[in-house]
Amino acid sequence: MTMKKTLVYGMVFVLLMSLMACGSNNKKSEESSPPATTSVTPSAEPSDSVVEKTGLTGEFEIQYFVGGYGDAWWKEVIAAFQKANPELKIKESAGPKINEQMKPRWIQGTPPDVVYIDGAGSNERQMIDDGQLLDLTEFLKTTTNVDGDKLTDILIAQPTAYEGGKNFTLPLVFGSWGIFYDKAFFQKNGWTAPSNWSEFIETSEKIKASGIPSLIHTGVYPYYINGGLLDSAIVAANGGDGSILTKQANLEAGSFSGDAVKKALGQIVELVDKQLIDKGSVSLNHTDSQAQWLQHKAAFIPNGLWLENEMKKDIPVGFEFGFIPSVAQDAGKNNIVIPYTNTIAIAKDAKNPEAAKAFLEFAFTKANAVRWAELTGALMNIKADLSSSSASGVVKDAMAFFNSDKTTVAPVAVLNADVEKVKQDATVALTIGKINADEWIKRLEDAAAKARK
Repeated sequence: MTMKKTLVYGMVFVLLMSLMACGSNNKKSEESSPPATTSVTPSAEPSDSVVEKTGLTGEFEIQYFVGGYGDAWWKEVIAAFQKANPELKIKESAGPKINEQMKPRWIQGTPPDVVYIDGAGSNERQMIDDGQLLDLTEFLKTTTNVDGDKLTDILIAQPTAYEGGKNFTLPLVFGSWGIFYDKAFFQKNGWTAPSNWSEFIETSEKIKASGIPSLIHTGVYPYYINGGLLDSAIVAANGGDGSILTKQANLEAGSFSGDAVKKALGQIVELVDKQLIDKGSVSLNHTDSQAQWLQHKAAFIPNGLWLENEMKKDIPVGFEFGFIPSVAQDAGKNNIVIPYTNTIAIAKDAKNPEAAKAFLEFAFTKANAVRWAELTGALMNIKADLSSSSASGVVKDAMAFFNSDKTTVAPVAVLNADVEKVKQDATVALTIGKINADEWIKRLEDAAAKARK
């Protein structure tokens, strides 16, 4: 990301920090339990005191993934939308496996009207490439929310512009990948949180000497280690210039094989060679690896800002979440923030596009942003006053980094689904020494070349 954009993000967060005591917090996450279910249930009945029955009519269906953020916010907002439009018959299709469960309907051309794109089995780039999403470019130029605010004026991160400058999605969540640790555990053992690669290796060696692995990760879902470690290492090795991730998302030839990529992959190999990665990670999903990390069976874990909220029922007494956006940079260089946005979109074949657009205008308000922070512990992509909301310590840590002039925010870049899959498989193979850096590079360049055809 350019320095200008970085400063814009910094100003946004300075504004947020000045408005609140401090922060809120914020993927890609999926839950291992309960078992996947697709619920299609009527939303809450409107109360008698709501608007007269002159709102939207017909049927309206929304699909949303239920993961680390839970579903409380969705239930509340959809129920309020139902009250505002009592003649509208609303259906919800939701759950931790909803993306896979709804895939046949997207393929058959009978999708829901609105989709929240998050979790395993979702890829907004692929949905755009497959022509499944409505072009929102003209809609976003002028639309206002139900409070009268121009929508694009109150967003923290603007919608991603795809080929031709078109917008197909609207960022709903704004968060960051990074490395997490237990501050109390580190203090007890006399370990120092690292601020660069040398310190990370030094601390990791001390941790290893204590008898536990330095790093555990979600081997079943390798995009956690990609987002939380490898991508920031690539940007750091590229002099803090995040455009390399955009070039990769655009499948530019050579973007997966430059010197920055080689250096970053070399850092992963260094962790493998020094046996600093938990060997059992490769078979762990996100919740299992996170549970082991909470039990101090490893010291660091790459993850996203939804982590604390997702594991809130299993956090041991005295555990104190610590967050570092990146560890791969050289001493004295900026931290690298790899942001993520979970987006919402309207299906191109929506049966009720009028209701779909009205739902976006209804959901993207400052009041709903406050409720998102309160109900999920994360940050909605709206410049809202969160001063009266609760904010966790880990989010305050993240906010401190976001506000620092020693932090560079990389652009949001979404890979083609096939290339993303190859990247995940290659990275996890690299972490167990099954392939070397050159083989990782060849796999990705070959995948990008195939996707360009």
